[in-house]
Amino acid sequence: MPTPRSLRLAIALALSSTLSSTLLTAPAMAQHEARPAQGLSTKTWTPDNGNGTFTNPLFYDEFSDPDMIRVGDWFYLTGTTMHAMPGLPVLRSKDLVNWEFLSYATPKLDFGPAYRLEDGKGIYGRGIWAPSFRFHDGTFYIFSNVNGRGTQIYTATDPKGPWTHREMKRSLHDLSVLFDDDGKVYVVWDHQEMKVAQLTADLTDLVPGTEKVVFTKDQGMGEGAHFLKIDGKYYILSANYAGGFRMPAARADTPFGPWEVNHSISTNEGFGMAEGNRLKKNTPPFEVVPGNPKRHDSTAIHQGGIVFTPAGEWWGYSMMDYNSVGRLLSLSPVTWQDGWPYFGLPGNLGRNPRTWVKPKTAEPQPARVPYERSDDFSGSALKPVWQWNHVPVDGKWSLAERPGYLRLHALPAKSFWEAKNSLTQRAIGPRSSPTVVLDAGGLKDGDVAGLALLNLPYATLGVEKTASGLSIAVFDQARNTTKRVAVKLSANAPRIWLRADADFLTEKARFSYSFDGKTFVPVGDEFTMIFQLVTFQGVRYALFNYNTAGAEGGVADFDSVDVYQPYPHGLMRAIPFGRSVTLTSFDAKTGLHAGDGRLSAGTPSRFTVEDMKLGRVALRAGKQYVTVGADGALSLADGAPGEAQSFQWIETPTGELVLMALANNRFVRVDPASGKVSVDSAGPLTESGDGTRFIWK
Repeated sequence: MPTPRSLRLAIALALSSTLSSTLLTAPAMAQHEARPAQGLSTKTWTPDNGNGTFTNPLFYDEFSDPDMIRVGDWFYLTGTTMHAMPGLPVLRSKDLVNWEFLSYATPKLDFGPAYRLEDGKGIYGRGIWAPSFRFHDGTFYIFSNVNGRGTQIYTATDPKGPWTHREMKRSLHDLSVLFDDDGKVYVVWDHQEMKVAQLTADLTDLVPGTEKVVFTKDQGMGEGAHFLKIDGKYYILSANYAGGFRMPAARADTPFGPWEVNHSISTNEGFGMAEGNRLKKNTPPFEVVPGNPKRHDSTAIHQGGIVFTPAGEWWGYSMMDYNSVGRLLSLSPVTWQDGWPYFGLPGNLGRNPRTWVKPKTAEPQPARVPYERSDDFSGSALKPVWQWNHVPVDGKWSLAERPGYLRLHALPAKSFWEAKNSLTQRAIGPRSSPTVVLDAGGLKDGDVAGLALLNLPYATLGVEKTASGLSIAVFDQARNTTKRVAVKLSANAPRIWLRADADFLTEKARFSYSFDGKTFVPVGDEFTMIFQLVTFQGVRYALFNYNTAGAEGGVADFDSVDVYQPYPHGLMRAIPFGRSVTLTSFDAKTGLHAGDGRLSAGTPSRFTVEDMKLGRVALRAGKQYVTVGADGALSLADGAPGEAQSFQWIETPTGELVLMALANNRFVRVDPASGKVSVDSAGPLTESGDGTRFIWK
């Protein structure tokens, strides 16, 4: 069985004959030369497919520990931001698919030297996390954890802010708050052994005598609780890793129970994304462990909750570990059965399609995204996409000292990891390339400034200034190596372009540089990106300037950042409506064969793809259509196409085609051992040979 990396590389090779060679097979440099010289890239990942459907994830950049509320026609969302500042973003949407940025609840989180990177270690992987978002009696509330502190409370009457801040007397791990109908307020919290208590009227403490353990460790409720009251009954949705990521739920008639537990309302739903590289050893020399493709639960959706729309639909939201790009947010239709809210569709509970019909709304919502990623720094304030690595030193950065540039003053640091005033934004998948234009004319001896991939291990592409001049330097922390290239820049135009090409499907990245913004020269070796729990974040693009000589140095002026994304939509390849295609099973020479009035595994036949609207297709072989019978069997049948002949056309994250039948919400599968064709699969698994994946040509 191939490893996840070889699986993804094999997919890329298989697709290369049918995808544009510019996008998949040409060097990274060629991808960018095709772009207009003027302006910056504006295309960015959107889940809205423009045809009434959406494709997960909602954001292809990290949005972990999500919590969501509905107030009137609007939904509001926040999530974990750890050591990045400002923190706790507040987004809103009317259709759960298209979101806009409103505010950050906390501009800074400063509880001492570690938060300011003054102790040499910082608060990587700590900071602010696991928020509980609530609305009650005209006030928005965000309750959130901070390591070593009481739980933080942020309140606002307008989600756009301003937000006020206070601290609880207790620290409540992964809490969720419930404002009940009778005016009492309850909280559930903790890991494995969950507790429930009533909060005091000022919300800062527990009412004495009300704390009760409601779930023991062996009940499997895990952590990351979401506390809800629905039709008079209390529900807690949570995440449990014991035995693999999944979503348990519990219900009761009172906040203190007794509680009934359903161990899985969602399981193994990673849309076919295999586990990527993991970091076994967190200190140098780093030890990287390749992902296991048989781990069906490693990338599965787990922590999240459910919401009810004005149109009367239930939807679920949850995060999933998408390897080195971080933890991403997904949206799922919810089906109620026997009083439990299952993620998924009837006939296939616990699994859900990566692409599905958008939630119903009173009126269509325009496609929008919360952030603009490219930036020419022409504004008077930083765009909300930017966050500082720890608390910034405000007097040592500026957008005004040199208008049109971000200026970073060099502060002393031993390494990039300890450098203050590093400005970051979340990396975005499935592939992206940030290009930074740096004016290095203000650097002083000992300064290092440039572009980094903030992670552990991290990698930097910097311009170093020494007494002997300037050099390009690539530092690869995983290998503990530095590669330098001496350069000469004109005193009148000391500009250099720095680029990272990051592929989050293969988890490989490569740096390059240019003196004219057109011809880029690769520098350093290709390096591996890793998901790890030290920073508790995915890869971040970072701009930095620090001085290695133990003193304050010069200035680095960043003219622009251009974040180019070759695949900003849910389909890397458009549905070939009206065309004739073959469907070859992944990693095989055989595929879907139509002959003698039946379907089987064999030499791939040609099928005409007919548009059934909402991203659905009918497959016609001659005059017959691929059809799902009343017994769930797959066959060829005559007649006009309808629901029994309709299949949702879906791509796995790595680009293969899977077909979900509308008749039973199951997936077409060619058994790799027997060659039997069926439509009984719950969905693609993480192995390459699960039989549901096709390469179409």
